[in-house]
Amino acid sequence: MKVNSPHSPADHEMTLLQERLDLLSREHRGTLRALDSIILESGELRRVNVAVMNILEDLEEEKRRSLDAQSALLNMLEDIEEERSKVERTRAVLEAVNRELEAFSYTVSHDLRAPLRAISGFSRAIVEDCSEALDEEGRRYLELIQDNVHRMGVLIDGLLAFSRIGRQGMNTSDIDMDAMVDEVFHEIMAQEPGRDVQFVHAPMPPLNGDALMFRQVLVNLLSNAVKFTRGCERAVIEVGYAADVEGGAYYVRDNGTGFDMQYADKLFGVFERLHLAEEFEGNGVGLALVERIIARHGGRVWATSVLGEGSTFFFTTSGVKMA
Repeated sequence: MKVNSPHSPADHEMTLLQERLDLLSREHRGTLRALDSIILESGELRRVNVAVMNILEDLEEEKRRSLDAQSALLNMLEDIEEERSKVERTRAVLEAVNRELEAFSYTVSHDLRAPLRAISGFSRAIVEDCSEALDEEGRRYLELIQDNVHRMGVLIDGLLAFSRIGRQGMNTSDIDMDAMVDEVFHEIMAQEPGRDVQFVHAPMPPLNGDALMFRQVLVNLLSNAVKFTRGCERAVIEVGYAADVEGGAYYVRDNGTGFDMQYADKLFGVFERLHLAEEFEGNGVGLALVERIIARHGGRVWATSVLGEGSTFFFTTSGVKMA
């Protein structure tokens, strides 16, 4: 009987076959693991692809919105340009109208002086040459003529001053408002002998502007305050600077007659008056001058009041020089 040895060719072949099977099994398991990794990566790629698609869709939406915003902005710019053109045309028309009105006012004012001088001269001649032939009523009529000629002359002076402000060039410099206010107030009070006025002067910052014009502003505002406190037992006039009003505003305050605020829009009109001429003198041009001067300095002027308790006039300017 023949017995295979442990190292026979058949055993060797079986061993090789087993090794190959083991290798194939390992390769198979490796392939399966690779496939699992590929499947996982494929899922990740799908999720990344979805995310990328979402991002692209968002970018497309943002692009559409950006285009819409750009279109809206272009439309707005076109509208702004059209409005700017309209404003420029309107401003040009207004400037032309203002020049014509100023020239008209200047011419009319000068032309009115000749007949006024004639009326005044003839009425004085009648008084001087024919006074004995006139009764008391006749002399009173001539006095009324003289008074009205004087009032008309004051109105013409105001109209001329108002028209000149529009044509007058500005010589700007730094202005010590504290010193100017004190000087103007004392000059006004020198013409009011016997008046007892308490003057309260709070510190005021200097400003840059036309000194002559701002002096006119102070003359008009302080003169009004002095005038409208004549009936007060104890007149009080205060000037100062309110830093918390309109970003900073100068003011002139008094405890005089005041005015009804429903007529406040009439204050700064030429020849507008809120009181009868018999009550308070004036030509109705002073505040119009103030408004025009302040406007030329890049500011605005306004007033608040309580009837019977006084008024406060405020004005701003672009030239305030804060410390």
